[in-house]
This record gives sequence, structure tokens and C-alpha cells, in this order.
Amino acid sequence: MSDKSDDSRAAAGFGAVFRTLRRTAFETGPLRTARLLARINQDGGFACPGCAWPEVDPGDRSFAEFCENGAKAVSHEATLSRIDADFFREHSVSSLRSRDNRWLEAQGRLTQPMRKAPGSDWYQPIAWEEAFRRIGEKLARLSSPDQAVFYTSGRTSNEAAFLYQLFAREFGTNNLPDCSNMCHESSGTGLGEVIGVGKGTVGLDDFMKADAIFIVGQNPGTNHPRMLVTLQKAKERGAKIVSINPLRELGLVRFSNPQRPLELLGRSTSLSDLYIPVRIGGDIALLKGIIKHVFEAEAASPGNVLDHAFLDEFSSGLAELRDHVAAVSWEELEEESGITRAQMKAAADVYIGAKSVIACWAMGLTQHQHAVANVREITNLLLLRGNIGRPGAGVCPVRGHSNVQGDRTMGITEDPRPEFLDRLDAEFGITSPRRPGFDTVAALGEMLAGNVKVFVGMGGNFASATPDTARAAEALERCELTVHVSTKLNRSHVVTGSEAIILPTLGRTERDEQDGARQYVTIEDSMSMVHRSEGVLAPASECLRSEPAIVAELARATLGRRSRVPWSDLITDYDRIRERIERVVPGFERFNERVKEPGGFRLPNGARERRFATADGRARLTINPLTRRTLADGEFLLMTIRSHDQFNTTIYGLDDLYRGIEGARDVLFMNDEDIRDAGLENGARVDVTSRSGGVERSLRGLRLVAYEIPRRCLAAYFPEANVLVSLEDFADKSRTPAYKSIPVTISKAS
Repeated sequence: MSDKSDDSRAAAGFGAVFRTLRRTAFETGPLRTARLLARINQDGGFACPGCAWPEVDPGDRSFAEFCENGAKAVSHEATLSRIDADFFREHSVSSLRSRDNRWLEAQGRLTQPMRKAPGSDWYQPIAWEEAFRRIGEKLARLSSPDQAVFYTSGRTSNEAAFLYQLFAREFGTNNLPDCSNMCHESSGTGLGEVIGVGKGTVGLDDFMKADAIFIVGQNPGTNHPRMLVTLQKAKERGAKIVSINPLRELGLVRFSNPQRPLELLGRSTSLSDLYIPVRIGGDIALLKGIIKHVFEAEAASPGNVLDHAFLDEFSSGLAELRDHVAAVSWEELEEESGITRAQMKAAADVYIGAKSVIACWAMGLTQHQHAVANVREITNLLLLRGNIGRPGAGVCPVRGHSNVQGDRTMGITEDPRPEFLDRLDAEFGITSPRRPGFDTVAALGEMLAGNVKVFVGMGGNFASATPDTARAAEALERCELTVHVSTKLNRSHVVTGSEAIILPTLGRTERDEQDGARQYVTIEDSMSMVHRSEGVLAPASECLRSEPAIVAELARATLGRRSRVPWSDLITDYDRIRERIERVVPGFERFNERVKEPGGFRLPNGARERRFATADGRARLTINPLTRRTLADGEFLLMTIRSHDQFNTTIYGLDDLYRGIEGARDVLFMNDEDIRDAGLENGARVDVTSRSGGVERSLRGLRLVAYEIPRRCLAAYFPEANVLVSLEDFADKSRTPAYKSIPVTISKAS
């Protein structure tokens, strides 16, 4: 299990095709596989339940508009395996807790509601009506609505998310944490401060117009494989690609497009023109060094580098930023970033030489204590040459889950804007609470303190995705009732409150009928495109209900006659939900009409048109101090990563093809020189320990893998390494857990 990062290998290609077909055929059967893959990401078909990378225009789509990971996600959901009452009669909750995450999810689709009674160690079948009654009575008896938390994952549709937040707010709480709290909250916070909108400003078409693309803290080969096709096309058109990441990821080195016959036979495209192995947590120093070179180039050729017309008309803070950057020494920048001045200049030369530049990023920027500052600093760089609000240029935070951005647009947030609540109240005749609710970190703290009695999860795997997983498990166990709306079994179903209820729901691939009429839902991708999704398979069980229907029944059972919302009417025809969304959420005018157009429609984005909704109406250049993290002797900085064979917390297999790992996840990636200096050997077993907040947390028995990673930096797999992340270690302002910067020590395995 050593580093195999030679440039002769390429991401995707024939191997990806073979593995994809083998896996999907095994899980779903050959005929079902063919039917599913022919409809995924096609107009009139269903949206991939995986990542949020957008689809190309309908006329340009291939017959295979999916990637290896997308096919895995679809086959995982459409599996022929089933879990019913017999399964739970054979497996107690405590016995299931001893199983790993991969085994739990591999057991198949949940097919009927199940309940674990207080004091019991067993799930037993429960009728839908009885389940709703018990949940509704429990919620209604709470002394305060804030004793309940309503969590949402990023796979939830726009329609379900809108109803879910409506239910929570009519109930009386803004406790609506979601998976965005743990991934791109820092992007939304940072971008909102400096350009007035918390979303990206580019569309897929901009990649065909960009002269340079900076990819920072992102591994598209594993996490967003369809992005590689876009990058390949941009590269072939002449765009330069700069990759900035502690790990030298294969997907950013070479790519073999499986939709091109010659590339299936071995040809590939070299993607990155420049790779910069920034030290973990050194992004601000690196970006500031690039900016310093930009200012020096402007001083050497006044008026020919900065976009003064843009800066004068649309921005503020230029003089302050110039003075700040001038005062920072090159020695400081090199020390904090781990990158030489010459490497920074090479990146700056690419930037200056490009008329239009896109900057993409993901969790590598957003999951640090200084994550919001990371986002502000990369925006500084783009603003200096007017690279926001024109073709081929802009910010591109790449979302991880298929509708995590749409959930937020629909109002899934613990701190909603007053104007959104005003429109919601006017539309439904309710009175929404105005006090902020709990985000994910706050919810865990309140659960641990005993202040939250009921946890309701709409999808996801809260117990595994959250930081400090041992304490997260304790938090869930302190609840009186935990409820999960799910398609498959996972860790959150076996780490329960005193009482636990599982509500099985339809998957993205399955037909949804209400009162005998076929329904469709909608999602919003990373680039603000809204489009429809309609499943094609028969439901895994006749007992399954849709997410919108489950939310409506929960609301009816909880609120009863005091509800002002016509829940039954809304779920009879989802067009009625979209009509209400149209009147509450800006940008959804003629929703039902426009979403039926091929490719859907794009939501408005003021910054894309150089309208900046900031306090002074200008884009803000900001001062972001260097992050100085001094490591003690023997201390390292660890980041969590995903493997090639997983999506978020879902583990499909034990291989990490692009990093040369086979059959294992208990590995720790480490610089070869650091391994030798520590008196260890490649392949040795070690224990990893963090001591944040005076609490010792350990992950034991990891196997060392020598890898191309900066010194004093380590990487281990998410979610297993989440146990090392303290609840108290999160990003300033956004409160995103610091999964990417965990101070740890290592020792020989005990």
C-alpha cells in the first residue's frame, strides 16, 4: 500500500467502466442496471443522488451522463436487497452497533416502519398511523418547541425541504441544522460578506470561456468525477489549470474519459499545468503570496495588471488590502504555506496571464478554523482583476450532495432572513419564530446538556457525519425520541434515543404516485440550476412513502387542527407545493412552467451581474490575517479525506484506487521522511491521538502509508477519523467543524 502517484496512471478510463458495470449489475441486476443508467441525469429522468455537479445542456448530453460514483450511488439505492421485520427479529440494536458502517448499509433497503420501545434492545414493526401518532404526541407534549431538532441531509428534494422547514416553523422552532453546517457553510458565510450572495457565480458554460481555472482544496476525481470531463474540455480549449492541495490527487494529474473510445484503450489528458502542495492550513498564506505578486506586477507596470475600472466602480478596500499585503514578508508567507516564493510567482503568472479566471474549491478550504477567511482571501484574488461578474470568471464552491444548495434556498437554516419568514408567514397565515435556532454543533451541545428531547432526521447519517462521534453518539442517546426518515440502515439507526422510530422513504430512483398520479420533484445544483427529477423504478416496498408525504403526516399528527397549512392538499399534487414556493422564494416565478423546460432554469444571482448585495453595494476586499499554527514537538496536523470507493458517509468498498490502497480503510497517509524521523516504517501500525479542550481522543491501529504529502501533515479517512475532531474546534463565524486541521500525535500501536 504505497504511493503510486506516477504520471502514467489516469483517473477513470476502462477500469472505471468495468468496476461500475460489475458493481451495478451485481446490486441491481443487468436489466435494471441498463434501465437506470439510461435515465440518470437525462431530461425527463431522475437526478443523480450523488454530487451536485451540474448537467450539460440536454442537447449535448451523452447516452451515459453519469460517472463511476454516480452509478455506485444509484445501484446502492436501487439494490435488490431488502430489510424487513425478519431482519430486525434476528439482529438486536446492540448487535447492530458492533457492525461497521459498510455492513449496515449493505443489508439493503428499509421496507416498513420500525420502532424501538424505551428499555428495549429490539426494533419491531409499527403501522404508519401509529408511528405518526407517537411522534406527534411526543412533539406536542414538549414544554418548548426548541426541545426538538429537525435535521436535513442534502439529498432531500426542494419540495420536501420546503415542507419540512414550514412544519418546523409552524411548530415554533428554527432548529433546522443540516449537512451544509458541516461542509460549505463557510463558503456561504464568506461569500455573503464580500459579494452579497452565498452561492457560486459561474455556470457550466463559463468553464468553456475561462483562460485559467484554480482548483483549491478539492479532489474532483473522487468527489465530483463528472467535473473532470468539464476540466478536460476546458484544457483542450486552451485553459490552464492550477491545482492547490496537500495531496497530489490522481484525478488532477491525468484523466481518461470513459466516453471516448481511444481513451478507454489507454489515452489520457494531462490536466494540471501547475500543482502546488500547500501545507494543511496554509491556504491564506499561499493566496496572499499570489496576491503579493499581483501587486508587485502592477507596481512594475502600472495600469496593466489590476482591473482598475472594475475596482473603482464595484469594489471597496483596495488601498487597505495593498498596505496589508505589503507589510507581510515573503519569509512569513513561505513559512506558513510551505510553498516557495518561486512557486507562488508561478501561480501568479498563470493568474495574471489569464483574462478570465474561475476559482473552484470544496472542503479543503471550508473545514478549518479560519475557513471563512480562506473564502474571503480567494475572493480577494479574483476581485483584483475583475474576475467576478463576467463570462468565464467567478467563484465556484463545489457542493458535495445533490441538493444541499437547494435545501438552503428552500429555507433549511437555523438563522433565516427576516424577509423570508415574512413571506412565509404571509403565504400560510402562520407566525414563524424569529429567534435563531441550533446549527449542527449547537444541536449536539444542547442534546448533550439534556435540553433537546426529540431529534428528527430527514435523511443522512447524523451519527457518523458529525464531529467528535463518541460525544455525538452520547448526544443522541440522551434524547427521549430519535426519528429517522431513511432509505437504508446506517449508524444513526443503532445509536438511538430511549425510543427510536425509522420511517422508510422512497429513493430518488423510484416512482412517486399520490392519489394515483405520478409526481416529480426538483433539485438545485452547485450552479443554481433548478431541474426536475422523476424516478423510474417500482418502489422497493409497497409500504414506502415519499418524503413530502411523510413530512405532511408528521405535521398533521403534531399540529392537528391548529395548523393553518393545507397539508393533505399540498401532497396530493406537488405542483401545489411549487406554487407556494413560487410565492415565498424569490427567483421561482412560473416555477411549474419553467422547470418543465429542457434543462430547467437558473436562479438569479446578483453578483453574477455585478450587483453586490453588501452594506455599501460593493464587493469587499478584506484583510485576513495569516493563520499561525505552531505545532509542538512530535505533533502533526491531520485532515480527513474521502476514498475513491465512498460517497460522504456511505462506504461502497474498501479500495482507494487512485491512492493505491486495496482492501483497507484503517490507513494513515504520511510523508516518508516524517515516517523515518519518527523511527517508524511504512506499513507500521500506529495510534493517533488528539487532545483538544483537555480531552484525549484516539483512533487506534492505523497502518502507515508513505505518500506525497507535505511534512508534518497527515490524512485519514472520513468518517472514521471524525472521532478525533472536538466539538469545540470549528470555523470562526460559520461554525463548520474543523475536519481538515486536527492537531494530533502518533505512537506505535498499543
